Amino acid sequence: MTTPIALTIAGSDSSGGAGIQADLKTFAALGVYGASAITALTAQNTQGVTGIHAVPADFVTAQIDAVFSDLDVGAVKIGMVAQAASIDAIAAALSRWQPRHMVLDPVMVATSGDRLLAPEAVEALRTKLIPLASVITPNLPEAAALLGEPVAASAAAIEGQGRRLLALGCRAVLIKGGHGEGAESIDYLVDSRTTIALAAPRLATGNTHGTGCSLSSAVAAGLARGEDLEQSVRNAKAWISAAITAADRFSVGHGHGPIHHFHRYY
Repeated sequence: MTTPIALTIAGSDSSGGAGIQADLKTFAALGVYGASAITALTAQNTQGVTGIHAVPADFVTAQIDAVFSDLDVGAVKIGMVAQAASIDAIAAALSRWQPRHMVLDPVMVATSGDRLLAPEAVEALRTKLIPLASVITPNLPEAAALLGEPVAASAAAIEGQGRRLLALGCRAVLIKGGHGEGAESIDYLVDSRTTIALAAPRLATGNTHGTGCSLSSAVAAGLARGEDLEQSVRNAKAWISAAITAADRFSVGHGHGPIHHFHRYY
């Protein structure tokens, strides 16, 4: 029996709703064994981020090497990288280990609006991590920020940004539509051949903390289980919609509460 394994390389959320904690919950909920390499500690809750402590780049490398030297990692998810030195370390380590799949969530700003990536590190993200990625999963503001453009407001503009992000070297782009308008939240999966629009009802809840982290982790979980990218994205979209729908079963914190990763079980 082979056990599907995914590695998350991301920051820790002390309140448990996003980051490493959300990634590991997602892996577990979807039947994948999760390993982790922590890039930063955050002092964070549902209302905001009050502090960030970056892990030294050489220790980020040590964590990644420890995992790959022992575990058969089927997919890697990268979230908060915090600083340019960590990006250099991650890119070098993954170039050595050559994982089969890499999902990059270009986390720049938390749900609360707090910045999670140093401005000077954005160029390193563009040039060193994006070219290694099987798929990148920006939301609408992140896609615009990566390109230095206004936020796209139409399907044609979103697809155009997806094409320009592809030109940075990744194999596919999933632009998440949660920040858009209208009755449906539409994600766009763009690769060299086609664009697929994936629609789901826009859900009325304030409990969306960790949504982006969890969606990218769900995609990585599917890839680790052997699904192709389109199937992984479709399954992840359905799962995250159900997790958001169930979020109001929780009463956690006084701000943007977490989604319900284990909605299938309780």
